[in-house]
Amino acid sequence: MIPESFIQDLLARVDIVDLVDSYVPLKKAGANYAACCPFHNEKSPSFTVSPTKQFYHCFGCGAHGTAIGFVMEYQGIGFVDAVKELASRTGMMVPESDGFSPEKLGQTRNLVEIMSRAAAYYKEQLRRSEKAIEYCKKRGLTGEIAARYGMGYAPDGWNNLQSVFPDYSNDDLKAAGLVIDNDSGRRYDRFRDRLMIPIVNPKGDIIAFGGRIIDQGEPKYLNSPETPLFEKGRELFGLPQARQAMRETDTAIVTEGYMDVIALAQNGVGNAVATLGTATTPTHVQKLLRQVDRIVFCFDGDNAGRKAAWRALENALEALADNKQIGFIFLPAEHDPDSFIREHGKAEFDRQVTRAMPLSDFLLRELAQRCDLTSSEGKAKLIYEAKPLLLKLPTPLLRLQLVKRLAEASGFAQQEVERLCELKSYAPAAPPRAKRSAPSLTRNLLRIVLHKPVLAAELPTELLPDTPERPALLRLQQLVRAGNGAQGYAALREQLRGLPEEQIIEAAASELLGLPFDEGEADAEFRATLEKLQDSGQMRQFAELQSKAQQFGVAGLSAAEKQAYIQFLTARGNRS
Repeated sequence: MIPESFIQDLLARVDIVDLVDSYVPLKKAGANYAACCPFHNEKSPSFTVSPTKQFYHCFGCGAHGTAIGFVMEYQGIGFVDAVKELASRTGMMVPESDGFSPEKLGQTRNLVEIMSRAAAYYKEQLRRSEKAIEYCKKRGLTGEIAARYGMGYAPDGWNNLQSVFPDYSNDDLKAAGLVIDNDSGRRYDRFRDRLMIPIVNPKGDIIAFGGRIIDQGEPKYLNSPETPLFEKGRELFGLPQARQAMRETDTAIVTEGYMDVIALAQNGVGNAVATLGTATTPTHVQKLLRQVDRIVFCFDGDNAGRKAAWRALENALEALADNKQIGFIFLPAEHDPDSFIREHGKAEFDRQVTRAMPLSDFLLRELAQRCDLTSSEGKAKLIYEAKPLLLKLPTPLLRLQLVKRLAEASGFAQQEVERLCELKSYAPAAPPRAKRSAPSLTRNLLRIVLHKPVLAAELPTELLPDTPERPALLRLQQLVRAGNGAQGYAALREQLRGLPEEQIIEAAASELLGLPFDEGEADAEFRATLEKLQDSGQMRQFAELQSKAQQFGVAGLSAAEKQAYIQFLTARGNRS
């Protein structure tokens, strides 16, 4: 875990306007800056960046966050990687904490440098190899596409990398996955006589290679092993190259191999990525759904491709949201995406993507094929097979639709399917009782505190009524007091990541974008709001005492309650 003090220092050094503008051109819009949102398609700008509060908010899709959040969303990377990326921009060194050390950072940089040197060598060898060039031409690959994906060639031979790395016995070469030591201690190159495809992370670092055999031989495809740089369950080939096309189409196409991605790009389909020698993982799906609203899986048309599609479905369920879509393309058995687009062209492939089978249809079709729905046993098996899949789904609307269709297919009532699958009923809840004045007061108080967080330390908790804003105000008070009141909104926002109050605070912060507070006004309005809350609390207390007195008589009040009740009556009499 990276120390909180470092996060605060980092956010203090990064100007979010400069950061976002380096990715998305911003235009001045009053006190803020605006652009078309990079996270969803839109024609008029609804994406706003606040230079004073150091956060962004999109009024179209709800995207919200700090400089760290922007890098996470834009590059599709995790929190730690985003912090490292921003630290490298500002020249800061991420400090040692819980297993993360400068020594490990130094090793990582060394491995990245080694991979870069190896890639440059492979590129040069591709230019020199008539055999490799002829293979690329036969696959219909142009020099432009080879350059886009950094393609190279590993010549035949056991120790070619020794010409690049004179210290061929260096342990880092093995840690990077470039060489292998056999049982007798002899070292040799992992990749030989293969077309080399660099695997690049979202920051642009080469972290692994995929090698495609040029002549006959096994394995046809050889990937780097897992290394300190490369974890195949987290990485997707072609993601940096596909990012712009993914934004334009709001769709990511997932294939099984990097040659599929390259062939699709060669034929004008630039929004494809590939898994790397592993089944699609929930992390893969989460990474893509941060950037697009629709994923289409396109695997080979054979039985192995269909099995891969089912594994992808199982692992995608827990990452789904009701505003996201997942579809599946099933090509003819003799085709993979590479051969299909070369034979049928881009227009036909685009039609396949448009008509991709929705996840719900694929799920129900596959389950139905496993069960004999003409028998009672088969219908029971259908519900049994569906149960673990439904329990994975976090999306109530899609789950409800699937329950209805399962009920139709099995002959069970919808309520019986919900009970058998141990699902909660989705009967609409009674609307919440409308609040009167207190919610608006606490909402305004929350906005004021977010504008000037130091005021949170002065909140009188006994005055805060039980409204949705109360937990958020108490949380802010806790964080501000722990930080001696020095944090701005951006630093506080990062401490809220994953906490229950995160969403309501984001919503209140977005309202600040249209409110021209200054420091003096914030202080004055804070005091005025507290006074109104105190008056409101006294009114509630008087109403409760009056109700009790009317029900049980004044004798039914305690001595303290009688005294308070008399004081209230006296004060009301004086005012009148």
